[in-house]
Amino acid sequence: MKKPITIHDIAKIANVSSATVSRVLSNSDYPVSKALREKIQRIAKEENYIPNLLGKQLKTNSSMTLGVIIPSISNPFYSSVMLGIEEAARKKNFHVILCNSLQNPELEDEYLKTIVEKQVKGLIISSISKDKKLLKSFIKTGLNVVAMDQKIDEENLCQIEFDYRKGGYLATKHLIAKGHRRIGYVTSLLDRPSRRSIFQGYSDAMSESGLEARIEEAESEEVYKGIYEFDSGKKLTGNLLSDPNPPTAIFACNDIMAFGVINELTLRGIQVPDDISVMGFDGIDFGQMIHPPLTTIKQPDYEMGKLACTMLLEMMGGDSSDSLNIMLQPKLVERESVRERS
Repeated sequence: MKKPITIHDIAKIANVSSATVSRVLSNSDYPVSKALREKIQRIAKEENYIPNLLGKQLKTNSSMTLGVIIPSISNPFYSSVMLGIEEAARKKNFHVILCNSLQNPELEDEYLKTIVEKQVKGLIISSISKDKKLLKSFIKTGLNVVAMDQKIDEENLCQIEFDYRKGGYLATKHLIAKGHRRIGYVTSLLDRPSRRSIFQGYSDAMSESGLEARIEEAESEEVYKGIYEFDSGKKLTGNLLSDPNPPTAIFACNDIMAFGVINELTLRGIQVPDDISVMGFDGIDFGQMIHPPLTTIKQPDYEMGKLACTMLLEMMGGDSSDSLNIMLQPKLVERESVRERS
């Protein structure tokens, strides 16, 4: 098996010192002629040189790695968030360690311990833990953290939030404006700030219009089974349809659940949107690929990830010492799953 090429090997080929090669490949400000710099970079590329990141970290006492903890990469919303994080990290030559908590607070804490043990200097997290005790203790010991998506009650913490309450309100008001009065709401377990806020927006809009809120919530034991939202959407839709006066519109807490709603309605011979309108929440790309294309509330998921990473890198570089809270705003995306009620 061929041994990996080293800085010393490149130095011999280029007929320069190992120190010069090291300075060029580490993007040092040390003065090296443009021609020599390009020569060394070309040799490194031709010889498939791979930097020793561990050695570099030991020498500089720094880590070029960021940690990310999210509920599940299988959710397209978080997939898009990750793409935004990776783009911002890549531009600054940082690598990203992805950890999926799988909706499990104990697993989230295990990943937190691992990240600290590996001396990862920065963390982006969408936490599902209720008390967040371990996370808060690590923040106090100096771990650089940017929280996103799920609000954390902690001072001196940079957070990127989304106005979920406003999104729920906007979605419901749109359905009411289309003439709907019996609007059902289906949701995953209301154990996170984001889900409770969407429900609050829905409830506020219904109350303002003198309408009765009709909610179906997933049971706790269903929450941790893979892609539970789709199956929950189907089951909860069945519950709503068992009412003697079923809804004329169903609002789902996320797009995946809305897909389950549409699937269940279609299997029962109920036309969307002719018989029942369906509203989603998230604005994932798949929403425009299904039939009918899903009307939804768009979250700037990619931008959220990119912004979170940019904030973290600035914090680690000492460019920002103050806590900063950014509230991203919802946008209604009208497609074909909602129609005017005659």
